[in-house]
Amino acid sequence: MSKFNRDYIITMDDIVREGEPILRVVTEPVSVPPTEEDREEMAAMLQFLKNSQDPEVAKKYKLRAGVGLSANQIGLNKRMFAALLTDENGKDRPLALYNPKIISHSQAMTYLPESEGCLSVDRLVQGFVPRYEKVQIKACDEAGNEVKLRFKGFDAIVMQHEIDHLNGIMFYDHINAEHPFKLPSGVTISSLY
Repeated sequence: MSKFNRDYIITMDDIVREGEPILRVVTEPVSVPPTEEDREEMAAMLQFLKNSQDPEVAKKYKLRAGVGLSANQIGLNKRMFAALLTDENGKDRPLALYNPKIISHSQAMTYLPESEGCLSVDRLVQGFVPRYEKVQIKACDEAGNEVKLRFKGFDAIVMQHEIDHLNGIMFYDHINAEHPFKLPSGVTISSLY
């Protein structure tokens, strides 16, 4: 049985850092519907994100703020991730996605001008990370139902970042090695901010 359950408080000590082999593995699909263990681990991951975005709790446990956390970032070879987004009304939008994959995307791309960050990366990485501006994702929810979700802008970037994790890809793999602030040519690209 995994130590990660609803009552377990994930801290930065539980986050796997770059260089660890699990971050370069293509993760294994989880069963559908997800097992009780999978759901417990997901609950702990979501709680970490909520804690990391709460200034008081984050300070108490010395957490870095995060919006997404993939299972392999806590050492689990499982194709699932948690995300804590914000809807248009400023309310939390928690997502627990099992076996997610991108099924379509826009031609247009976007990027964060300040680059992307990652809970598994303790250093500042500069450079543009080109991402699709819009994506559609197919995944399973906690009950094992297939869901199709559309994301755009920042939320689409988060989805691509987390699915990359599940495929053993780090965000900086997308940065042009010779010219970190060069973007792909021949496509429409707009800065997110």
